[in-house]
Amino acid sequence: MKNRVKPRILFYVQHLLGIGHLARASRLSAALQNDGFDVTMVTGGLPVRGFPPAQLDHVTLPAVTSASEAFSGLIDAGGHPVDDAFKEHRRDLLIRTLHERRPDIVIIEAFPFGRRQVRFELLPLLDAIAGMTPRPKLVTSIRDLLQERVKPGRNEETVELLNRHFDLVMVHGDPKFSRLEETFPLASTIKPPIGYTGLVAAPPPALPKETFQVLISAGGGAAGADLVNAAVEAAKLLPDVRDWALITGPNLPQLAYDAAAAEATPGLKLFRFREDFPSLLAGAELSVSQAGYNTVCDVLRAGCRSLLVPFSTGGETEQTARAERLERLGLATALPEQGLTGRQLAEAIADALARPKPPAAALDLDGAHGAARLLRTLL
Repeated sequence: MKNRVKPRILFYVQHLLGIGHLARASRLSAALQNDGFDVTMVTGGLPVRGFPPAQLDHVTLPAVTSASEAFSGLIDAGGHPVDDAFKEHRRDLLIRTLHERRPDIVIIEAFPFGRRQVRFELLPLLDAIAGMTPRPKLVTSIRDLLQERVKPGRNEETVELLNRHFDLVMVHGDPKFSRLEETFPLASTIKPPIGYTGLVAAPPPALPKETFQVLISAGGGAAGADLVNAAVEAAKLLPDVRDWALITGPNLPQLAYDAAAAEATPGLKLFRFREDFPSLLAGAELSVSQAGYNTVCDVLRAGCRSLLVPFSTGGETEQTARAERLERLGLATALPEQGLTGRQLAEAIADALARPKPPAAALDLDGAHGAARLLRTLL
């Protein structure tokens, strides 16, 4: 009896500001590999420790990141604007990887709903896929809620690319919480099937090796300075809180990290990054965080109290929409990012700690296995 050949997946992900896209794609890729797929991840952002997992085949493109929180322009790892030669090198490396791996499925994270900044390599990738025999199945991988404020014509362009090239729109959400048409008005004109995987949460975490009463996290940190500063001040105003942890994110500027460390009270421990973050949440009485997809999934899995301070700079709507939906379900309390002070945060923390823990979330958190089921059906 012949050995069964594992289906091959090429999973492209480009993170530009935070690390959420990379973390979710890494979590998905590891679960798909455990489910019997042969997965290669192609990443194009700055390196982040722990992502993707070491067991995955990993191809790195020369790194680019966003020049600002408003996603205006691309710069390389040294902070220099990227030129045409740089873009052509990335494009050629990506296309060469496609032909070397010969995948059965290509998954592109976010595009064409997002990541227009790298269409210089993704549009040629779509054409290269179309020219292959056999042609790989093409899937877009998107989170539960999309950015709603887009320029005129963008949604129409997205639908045109989907209908011409893609075989599946894979939404990493629970349709009881949100449906694609709620944040993408042209969903009814999409021809490829739309499949919901459930929310991509980590498996239930192990018991934490240390516990903190209040666990504050600022996502990747690139846009977390305001929350970090407010947390440092709030800790000074709540001396009765016994243990604090502040995870600033690996991308918080060093000057901002050093300033927070210098001002921190003895009970407030600062960390750049914690690989055991889901476990720490399970031992915390309260989580204070932005409202990014991965953090919210981890909070829902842990079942702890939650204060959400959604990132909203540059007209971003996704985190605010997620925080408001969770608040309506009684699973979190939302605070505005703009103008947040240490005193406001301290009052919200004290109020949250005085309330009972939220009810268990009646949402599908097994999105990694849901993705595997969708992809096997596609094949």
